[in-house]
Amino acid sequence: MLRISELKLPLGHPPDAMEPAILARLGLSATDLVSFAVARRANDARKKSAIQMVYSVDVVLRDEAAVLRRFEGDHHLRVTPDTGYHFVAKAPEGFDGPRPVVIGAGPCGLFAGLILAQMGLKPIIVDRGKVVRERTKDTWGLWRRSELNPESNVQFGEGGAGTFSDGKLYSQIKDPRFLGRKVLTEFVKAGAPEEILTEAHPHIGTFRLVHMVENMRALIESLGGEYRWQHRVEDFDIEVGEDGVRRVTGLHIAGQGHLPARHVVMALGHSSRDTFQVLYDRGVHIEAKPFSIGVRIEHPQSWIDRARFGDCAGHKDLGAAAYAISHHAKNGRTVYSFCMCPGGTVVAATSEPGRVVTNGMSQYSRNERNANSGFVVDIDPERDYPGHPLAGVDFQRKWESLAFQAGGGTYQAPGQLVGDFLAGRPSTVFGAVTPSYKPGVHLTDLAQCLPDFAIEAMREALPIFGRQIPGYDHPDVVLTGVETRTSSPVRITRGKDFQSLNTAGLYPAGEGAGYAGGILSAAVDGIKVAEAVAKQYVAEGLISAC
Repeated sequence: MLRISELKLPLGHPPDAMEPAILARLGLSATDLVSFAVARRANDARKKSAIQMVYSVDVVLRDEAAVLRRFEGDHHLRVTPDTGYHFVAKAPEGFDGPRPVVIGAGPCGLFAGLILAQMGLKPIIVDRGKVVRERTKDTWGLWRRSELNPESNVQFGEGGAGTFSDGKLYSQIKDPRFLGRKVLTEFVKAGAPEEILTEAHPHIGTFRLVHMVENMRALIESLGGEYRWQHRVEDFDIEVGEDGVRRVTGLHIAGQGHLPARHVVMALGHSSRDTFQVLYDRGVHIEAKPFSIGVRIEHPQSWIDRARFGDCAGHKDLGAAAYAISHHAKNGRTVYSFCMCPGGTVVAATSEPGRVVTNGMSQYSRNERNANSGFVVDIDPERDYPGHPLAGVDFQRKWESLAFQAGGGTYQAPGQLVGDFLAGRPSTVFGAVTPSYKPGVHLTDLAQCLPDFAIEAMREALPIFGRQIPGYDHPDVVLTGVETRTSSPVRITRGKDFQSLNTAGLYPAGEGAGYAGGILSAAVDGIKVAEAVAKQYVAEGLISAC
């Protein structure tokens, strides 16, 4: 089988246009083509008047060797790569050795648990939150009634923070082993639409993710895995052996007692601040990591569609338009869009009382009135929170607390119109854009709850972005604060064997540990860490390598 890339057809082409395009590209007749299948689909909207669909297509030909010789040196034609997943080890039937423990049931923990279960290691997955449907009810409690459950919310519980998001399934990570394909394949088995296997920018949306994580939980349990909900890890047993090596030997679960554990995957999530503190207190190596701070910016989706697609806006093959933009400001800060949610809503995402945090969410349809995106400014430890590995947590808490106060102390978020933000005056009334954040937006001056350097850089960037995306800096566009949890403020450092630099048996993983950003990259990291655990089992003579 061969793969053709960069095969272009006009927007709105008929389904039967693909075969003639393949034959023309290869200079073949219909009898030479056995079959074909689309491997990837994207669009090229750089010329709004002539938008094209761009495909990668896998073809089966009667004489593939001859075609390869004829197109030697053409990097748009090659042998179709093997994208299948290959396990690194396998436990014997009836394995009764020590069970690995996974902390956290977000994307990283979910795939670490899945791979461990598929290798026969019967993982125990502990999570401080609840199963996804109970967690959803608690999350709606904050959105509808301003009632926060600190252990069950947007950040904590089955599915992790990615459950209440746009459900994006693409990443910039290098993936030579096609681990991302394993993630997408398992999602399809769990109920995701098959198109995520071919779309260049696939997404799922919250409602579908809920059903999928339930199905994946059932699969893990059928393979001998075990979930334990409302199990918050409050301490770690770490011992120093005769060889001088620090090793984890167990976990303490709040209200549940002791859990022996020699192999612990720490898929904590970026908001597990109390666990970060415990790990630091136990001497586990942690360092401060950069992240970003800013707001959510909301535009009518129709404005973004028009700016991106021109007269083709609304075409069924294009869907709701997205964007990604950045600007390097004069004060040395980079301002950029983050986690853009077409046709979505801004949501309350705090996990601690007395603080306001925003995030974005979309359903699969992406058919809500507004588009929203993080509009954020980069920050780093040396410049903004030096002196302590956990100083970034304090930095986040400071601005989240100020946002709670600026919003009126009721979990309403502070908001401001772009025109007023640029003029440096508080907003008092909404204009053409109605914000989507629940429990509600309290108009005020966002300078109360953002650093001065961020305000300065954002004011500089807005008109520049407005020239790139007409309407971006419209005076009535709404800014809702604050966005602080773009990524983890710490990195729990690990070595090449994926274990903590100074504590054997601890496997820092995913976004909370500072090694991923988003659903797909977190899930891929979960697979890598699960493989590292399995290799350790092989080294200990407990299972065999494949």
